[in-house]
Amino acid sequence: MSGRGRSSFTKRQKERSRQEKQREKAERKVQRKLEKQTGGPEELGDSVEDFSAVAEQLALPGSDENGSNAEE
Repeated sequence: MSGRGRSSFTKRQKERSRQEKQREKAERKVQRKLEKQTGGPEELGDSVEDFSAVAEQLALPGSDENGSNAEE
């Protein structure tokens, strides 16, 4: 039975890594969109709150800010 645990752990680790990359990519996409709307990064001061609100909405279901899942 000890052979099952390592594979399962590795799969879970790879899945978390994939989800984290997906979340970061979505955040970068939102940030680029906000920069485009505001005219560039120099005017980004106001939109930081907007960005965090949008990023929160785009967060993957079942995960919180520090990356842990509710399933555990």
